[in-house]
Parts: sequence; C-alpha cells; structure tokens
Amino acid sequence: MNDDQLLRYSRQIMLPTVGVEGQERLLRARVLVVGLGGLGSPVAIYLAAAGIGTLVVADFDTVDLSNLQRQILHTSARIGMPKVDSARQTLQAINPQVRIEGFKGSIDANTLPALLAGVDAVVDGCDNFTTRFAVNEACFRVGVPLISGAAIRAEGQVAVFSGTPGGPCYQCLYPRDGSLDETCAATGVLAPVVGIVGSIQATETLKLLTGAGDPLFGRLLLLDAMTMECRTVRVTADPDCPVCGVRPSAAQSGCADS
Repeated sequence: MNDDQLLRYSRQIMLPTVGVEGQERLLRARVLVVGLGGLGSPVAIYLAAAGIGTLVVADFDTVDLSNLQRQILHTSARIGMPKVDSARQTLQAINPQVRIEGFKGSIDANTLPALLAGVDAVVDGCDNFTTRFAVNEACFRVGVPLISGAAIRAEGQVAVFSGTPGGPCYQCLYPRDGSLDETCAATGVLAPVVGIVGSIQATETLKLLTGAGDPLFGRLLLLDAMTMECRTVRVTADPDCPVCGVRPSAAQSGCADS
C-alpha cells in the first residue's frame, strides 16, 4: 500500500481483525454486485469506500424517478441513464482508486459464467427470484460465496452461503414453488430498510474477504424495522435440493427490493 491508501483506509487498518494484511486482501479482491437498486446501492458504496480492488457492477435497468426514494447511488439528474453508468460515476467519485467494471444486460445462466470469472464473492441485491435462483446456482457451481439480501415493507433479511458442498444454498431456503411473487413495486418499502440490509451485506462481504468475525454461514438474519428487532434462524442444507443436495430430485424447476 502507498501512503495515500494507508491514510484513506487507516480507520479500518486500526481494527485488529483487519490490519494491513486484511486491507491488502481487500485491495486485491474482486467482487460482483448484482443489481444496483435499493440494496446494491449501499453495498457498492461501502465496498468501494472500503477499498475493494475491483467491483463488477451488473444491472440491465435505467434510473427511474420512482427509484430515487431509496436507491442512493443515483440522482435526479441521471433519470434515464443506465444504472451501471450512474453507479460508476458515484463510486469513482467516492474512491477513484477502485476499478469499476460494468455489465449492462440480463443476468442469467448465459451471462453469469463470464461475470463470475475470478470473483472472490458475489453480493445479490436483485429484485426477482428468477435472477436470484440463477445467481445462486452459478455461485454454487464455481464455489463462490454468495451474500444474499432482501427487503420489503419494513422487513429485511440477510444470509450468506459458502458455495461449498455440505452447506445450504439459497434454494434450500426458498424452493422454486412459484409462490414467491412479492416486490416493493407491489407492496412498498421503507427507504432506510434497504440501506440497513445493504449495509449488513457489505459488512458480511468485508468479513469474508478479510477473515474477520463469524460470517452468517448457515444462518438467516431477519429484521423487523417497525419494532427494530433482529433474530437469526438456522438454515440447513436440503438433501433433495436440485442445486446442492446430495440426493437431488429428478425434476429441476428451474424480495426483495432492488
């Protein structure tokens, strides 16, 4: 690290669980952020500020007026701009030392292999289950940790999946039964709730990359912002899960603010 980096990241480096070695790990890291909306905004901002070496930011959408209540990466002047381009401007203004690679397009089974190449972690902040399932399966296939978050109304949740055999994956938690259809566009979301959830996702990502603390592997953190209560529940691997199960079923079928 140079003198500028030592000063910029000094408050992190002071932490015994991070130190110079942990900060250097962050500077070498490559992280994919899927979705640049309500969750992806605080995730990308905090990861860029913390000194992630390369951020790959992926989103197919453009900035809309209805996004601005909660999607803090974007501004009124950027309405109509691709979210990837808007995010790049914000993130480079926060930390010009971070390399930003953008992907504008659909995130699916066809595009994910290239997006996952060389990444150390994936943070999922998308707003639909089709993409979530595709990201989960792709991460498990290549053994990349997945930091998943969702927020709706005044409720949020975060879970971390290691991507290694024996642990649960996202589909163990939410089987594809066709009943998961709530979105913030239909039910609404309190603006700071996505900020809380996204900040937790960013924290879990930094823990994973530096080796600090105890990641939420095999646990689901649930937030009720109306009572400001959090609890965690254990998530176990489903032996019949078509993605990670030891005895997958023959039939393979195939929250959420972004």
